[in-house]
Amino acid sequence: MTKKLDINTKIDVEEVLKDLENYRPRRKGWTWRKKVEEPTQMGPFVYKQISEPLKNSIGLPAAKYFGDIDPQPECVVTSEIASGRFEDDIRRMRMAAWHGADHIMVIRTAGQSHYDGLIEGTPEGIGGVPITRKQIRASRKALDMIEDEVGRPINLHSYVSGVAGPDIAVLFAEEGINGAHQDPQYNVLYRNVNMLRSFVDAAVAKKLMASVDMLQIDGAHNANATAREAWKVMPELMVQHGINSMFSTKVGMKKENISLSTVPPTATPAPCMALDLPYAVALRDFFSEFKMRAQMNTKYMESCVREATVSHTLNLMISRLTRVDIQSTITPDEGRNVPWHYNSIHAVNTAKQSLIGLDGIMDYIQLKEDGPLREKARELKERAILFLEEIIAEGGYFNAVEHGFFVDSGYYPQRNGDGIVRKADQGIGSGTIFERDSDYFAPVCHHFGENNVPGEYSRPCEPIDGCTLCNPGKIVYIDELDEEDNAQKRMAVKEDHREAGLLTPEVEWYADGVVSMNIFIPASSRVAEYAAMEMAKKMGLTDVEAIHKQSIHPSEGTLVEVKGRLNVSIDPKELKIPKGIPRLSEEEIREDIKNRPMKIVGATVGEDEHSVGMREIIDIKHGGIEGFGVECHYLGTSVSIAKAVDAAIEIGADAILISTIITHAEIHRINMKRLHQLCEEKGIRDKMILIAGGTQVTNDIAVEEGMDAGFGRGTKGIDVASFLVKRRRELKK
Repeated sequence: MTKKLDINTKIDVEEVLKDLENYRPRRKGWTWRKKVEEPTQMGPFVYKQISEPLKNSIGLPAAKYFGDIDPQPECVVTSEIASGRFEDDIRRMRMAAWHGADHIMVIRTAGQSHYDGLIEGTPEGIGGVPITRKQIRASRKALDMIEDEVGRPINLHSYVSGVAGPDIAVLFAEEGINGAHQDPQYNVLYRNVNMLRSFVDAAVAKKLMASVDMLQIDGAHNANATAREAWKVMPELMVQHGINSMFSTKVGMKKENISLSTVPPTATPAPCMALDLPYAVALRDFFSEFKMRAQMNTKYMESCVREATVSHTLNLMISRLTRVDIQSTITPDEGRNVPWHYNSIHAVNTAKQSLIGLDGIMDYIQLKEDGPLREKARELKERAILFLEEIIAEGGYFNAVEHGFFVDSGYYPQRNGDGIVRKADQGIGSGTIFERDSDYFAPVCHHFGENNVPGEYSRPCEPIDGCTLCNPGKIVYIDELDEEDNAQKRMAVKEDHREAGLLTPEVEWYADGVVSMNIFIPASSRVAEYAAMEMAKKMGLTDVEAIHKQSIHPSEGTLVEVKGRLNVSIDPKELKIPKGIPRLSEEEIREDIKNRPMKIVGATVGEDEHSVGMREIIDIKHGGIEGFGVECHYLGTSVSIAKAVDAAIEIGADAILISTIITHAEIHRINMKRLHQLCEEKGIRDKMILIAGGTQVTNDIAVEEGMDAGFGRGTKGIDVASFLVKRRRELKK
């Protein structure tokens, strides 16, 4: 029984770690979202490609304009977690789930997936993924709590790779891992694991994964991510997808549990849609029986957040124009080696915003059945078939690899002498495959290959009273083996900080003190980089690095993003936080104004031509104060302070509402002060309610300059109406 989380309380990692040796996963296997099949009304809109909503969630920033709705796309959404400390990963998982992620994929950081100590039970882990049972179990237990909080199952994912693959697959099957990367070609081509050993290990690992309905994601996207000219190796990628998919089905995986990791091969300034869309169409045509996991492009990712977001939005358009079952999300941090909490959330929101924004798009457009799109897709499929036929003619995959068929820059059949060559008798784990004896018997279930189970037993593990997959009580739980680097010791460093409830900035680990800032320097790129770092040091930051720089002009200036540590902790109990102004109910506001009518004068003052903000506060169609019965006299834009005051006197107004923006000369402050002074000069200040609003206005600033109140971003008509009624009551007293 997992403990229920309180949405107003931080997740207690100590509670998660408590009694961990007795935790068992509540379920195994992959879970898809529950799609809403019919067009569904949510708030003011109808959606056609959504899943069931979350019980608790945080919507997109613009949701406040639409009744705080939070529609969820119909496909699974990934959040990639990479802090390297599972106690902090757990906190990030909760954040990601609230924004709509239901596929938590723990990936590499400076080490590799789940790196936290010594790998247990795997002497051949040199080619595998360093991982511990404790990390998996703690993550899965925490996700049980988190999925109860948000009201949707969450899938946990990692890697089954290297010569440790079978061992890791057993561990994952025991501990309720729901999805994993598994592709023997990835081991061969990109990690130099012996090719024979890789495929033998993969057969065992896939059999184990299939036994618990684990979802498999292949690794063909790595060819795309590493190829020198990725847009040319698309036929090769399709062949790699095909080899792994069919190998998996032969081992016993269900097709619905096999997902192709597809990556658009280009990014702007290439004409990416003209190249990426035909490839996506060809893949969906070829592999219609399998799932599609749309991976975002990382090969061309630089450190610019804006650039990565635009590239990924274009990738997401392909997801909507074709088919996506799992939508991956990547952050610019992958190009900066800075895996930050909020960028993970931004990535999830980019996916949600784009997919929901494109909801039902295929009802309005269609992909042409003739012309360059279909011609290009057909050409890619033909080249892939020819490539596969050549592999078969060469004697199969192993011979093809030995002869460098898999290349970095050639559009099949072009080869430029840059093929990845691996030898069957070389690589990690070479010479470690042995033929089984004719009477070989392994007393474990879900065993791949010939297993001579004696006839008197109904299942293989019966002679040992059950294997760990049948009898979880036999699993030996080992806590962390590293006496120095483990979760308890890491958490102990900040224990006093946590107990005192202190606040310190963080982006990766608890209270790591890391902050970032953008600085524009009117100098060349090289000069600006070092000037910005020096400025950050003078602000008190330590460990300063420039993590992004972008030339705006060779001589006129450079934008630099720097990060550093701010060694400051704040006790929230000592903060002087102004009390929020309680809002009256709509009924009470209307009743008050009905019994005692109210007039106001509104104007955008100074040289300001903006009218939208004031209109949203006043107009009934925006939920403005007119809707509560307030008589509003709007004077327009660029109105002088004197004109606003004179108009208020003329009509006998109860209040003056001004909208004013900030300028280099702080005109917003000047306007507010002038309004207060002029009302005093006219002898009406004690009877007139003065309110200012604007993007840079705060209540504190407004009161400082003589206003009764100030309203900034996010203000709604009811907030102003409520204040007007309460303030008028105070003046009446």
